[in-house]
Amino acid sequence: MRWLVGWSSIAASFGTVGAVGSQGEGRTIQPVGSQLLWGDPDPLWAVGDWRPDEVRVVTAATPKGAPAIRLAVLGCCGATDEQLRIGLLAARGGALRHLTAWPGSYTAVVQIGRRVTVAGDLAGARPVFHTPWANGTAYATAALPLADLIEAQLDISHLAALLACPESPEALGDGTPYEGVKRVPPGHALILREGSREVTGYEAVASLAVAAPQTDPVSAVEGVRDALVEAVRARLTAPRHAPGTLPPDPGPVPGMGPADRRAARGAPVPGIGADLSGGSASATLALLAAGLPGLPGTVLGHGTGAGERLLAVTFNDLSAQGHEGELERARAIAANPRLHHVVVAAGEEALPYAALESGPLTDEPAPSLVVAERHRRRLAAGSADHFVGHGARQVLDAHPARLADLLMDRRRRHLLRPVAALARAEGPFAHSLSVPLSVYRAARRLARTSYRTGLEEAAGLLPDANRFAPDLDTPADASLAALAWSRPGPAARWLTGEALAEVSVRLQGAAIRPASVQRPGEARARAALARHAADQRILEQAAEVRSQRLHAPFLDNQVVRAARALPESLRVQPGARAAILRRVLAGAGIHDLPPGWGAPSQATANAAGRIGLRTALPELIALFDAPLLADAGLIEARVVRKALRAASEGEPLPLDGLADLASTELWLRRLVTRRGTCWTGTAAPRRRAVAGGVVPAHRTLQP
Repeated sequence: MRWLVGWSSIAASFGTVGAVGSQGEGRTIQPVGSQLLWGDPDPLWAVGDWRPDEVRVVTAATPKGAPAIRLAVLGCCGATDEQLRIGLLAARGGALRHLTAWPGSYTAVVQIGRRVTVAGDLAGARPVFHTPWANGTAYATAALPLADLIEAQLDISHLAALLACPESPEALGDGTPYEGVKRVPPGHALILREGSREVTGYEAVASLAVAAPQTDPVSAVEGVRDALVEAVRARLTAPRHAPGTLPPDPGPVPGMGPADRRAARGAPVPGIGADLSGGSASATLALLAAGLPGLPGTVLGHGTGAGERLLAVTFNDLSAQGHEGELERARAIAANPRLHHVVVAAGEEALPYAALESGPLTDEPAPSLVVAERHRRRLAAGSADHFVGHGARQVLDAHPARLADLLMDRRRRHLLRPVAALARAEGPFAHSLSVPLSVYRAARRLARTSYRTGLEEAAGLLPDANRFAPDLDTPADASLAALAWSRPGPAARWLTGEALAEVSVRLQGAAIRPASVQRPGEARARAALARHAADQRILEQAAEVRSQRLHAPFLDNQVVRAARALPESLRVQPGARAAILRRVLAGAGIHDLPPGWGAPSQATANAAGRIGLRTALPELIALFDAPLLADAGLIEARVVRKALRAASEGEPLPLDGLADLASTELWLRRLVTRRGTCWTGTAAPRRRAVAGGVVPAHRTLQP
């Protein structure tokens, strides 16, 4: 895990040696395995296995004795040093948006005298956390180190909100699973001045009174194409890195080549690679990264070196049926001579819920913990720099609540095609008028419901989440449930009444607080993107392969901005994501795509989840035999065990909700059994972040 950490305080000298403790004596404290980027009075460290080119610091020329003006960029950033200096000067004048406009995925920290600014990203894949500490404020890009620093306990109320309403920022607020550690919302920056803190947004907020001017669809798609090409180019032009010290090769193994043996040892292949699942997102990135690389006068201009092929990895799940079409499309795409295709086949050992007993402690809980082993097996066969298509659905697709935005703008005719597509998806026995009318009425009701009223209604319905949360068997059911300002998550039906009541109070409090209210569709889409980006961040930690970097260009700032410029009338059309990406590839000179390209594949993932739950049922029952979630009062163990057995027998229960419960329980157990701390020095905290009230007396760990 890689992160950065720093702090700002009133003291003029507080970095590696500071005045800490009740006596005010000077003591040394610093993060374990850190690299100091700059020192007192407001120090900054980079912690973890950062590559040399991933940590860049530029300084502006200042008169002798004047306060320092410098910028640190950590991550993959496509800007040149001169562009970084221009951005530093712009940030000096208050233009924070310039810090987030470069290609790539990174975190920018600016120090101008005693003012420190840390800019988060738009999606939430690179969040910023902060906490009060020692007469100042400490900040980091991970929550656990700050929790260690202040010796925080668990925030049980936040865990309840995370399970009950995972896509409702109003319920989650700016909290984290650790008491006292706060999160900077996506699209905001943290500004520190001698210990005081301020969170400010750097993106313009659309007006509710006047509809935003609609961008021409052709220009909008061209913007998405340019953003994606620049995002891919930023990774391709970065210095190449070979994996570090590897375990010794065991030598020839029957049926295994050198690449197979390397993957079995958990080491990536040197070079550039990409997922190739047969879907539109991963295929787009693979084709862009491999398209006419290294030749002068091409569209991309830069890519893999001359004679070098991009490694395309396809995962073949032998336990689930129905993905033969995806494999055929992946093989057809991989026929490109610039791609080297590798198929990773796996059976029950790579199903969801496999190998739950192994895995690292992540920064926060996330549903991806139960599928980490599945992803790790695929990524181990990948490259040192590996592209993944995660986030394309949330960035490009239209959230069902955007139908209400169209009604607010009096664009009723644009509802015809998406509503008709939902009616067709119901099957031949669906009533021809009932589905369109139900969806239209729900969209009109949401368009006429104010933000405050919508949250108050959700808060009133939440304590009865078992009745309120539908089974979402059909696309129409899911769309109708999504047409609301807030709704319970799939795990809410298994929470206790006390936990749901506490989350309901959170929603009621958010309803009466002033907020920069957006349109319902736009707000729900941003919340869904933030939820997915947070899960993607945890997946990278849980399935991490040593010496490998995962690149998700769809979550980059410039791609998110370009996608938000797409007209809503274009987004809501059936198959919009595949059509947009097809036009993106056509603009890059790639036209030959296999039949069925862009077909949805969610049903295959659901089938694998049910098979994995059935296979791992004994381990899951043991996990919830005496769960920590029950000790915290969030669930009743017997109710969850009954639901697990029922789901394994085929009862139509929301598998996502059971995955949320299992991943949270798994994360709690790893946190409780954790050893060590993130800090060292004579003034380092004596205790690490522990479960606090969630841990009964007989399980309490010694500090």
